[in-house]
Amino acid sequence: MDLDRYLSLIIIFFLALGVLSIIYIIVNPQPSEKFTEFYVLGADGKAGNYPVNLTRNETGKITIGVVNQEYKTVDYLVVVKLDNRTFYKEEFTLPNKQKKEIPIKVVTSSPGSQKLEMFLYKLPDTTNAYRYLFLQMNVSD
Repeated sequence: MDLDRYLSLIIIFFLALGVLSIIYIIVNPQPSEKFTEFYVLGADGKAGNYPVNLTRNETGKITIGVVNQEYKTVDYLVVVKLDNRTFYKEEFTLPNKQKKEIPIKVVTSSPGSQKLEMFLYKLPDTTNAYRYLFLQMNVSD
């Protein structure tokens, strides 16, 4: 009978250890991959319907979105360029799981193919873009 008693104690010990392990995993989950979402929306607030065919001096509207999934507060810099000329720049701080959407108006002044570039930097690094998006725009007279 002593053998049955010891086996029962061993089984109870491992069951308790298993329950404690499950509780620990639930209370202290491992964070998933750290990243920042960087996206562009069209004038209707959806991914698509971008202002890629415009006439000269027409205003195109987009929204740039940034979502912090880094598991810490992060300082960002967004730079928007049209044909390599900066026309919008903003620094901001986002806590973890927070989102910022930035409405942008693009006014084209010359006909032809133009490149709208959007850069996201994680500060203090302003040399290497963390994320990059672009739209190729066709501007007619």
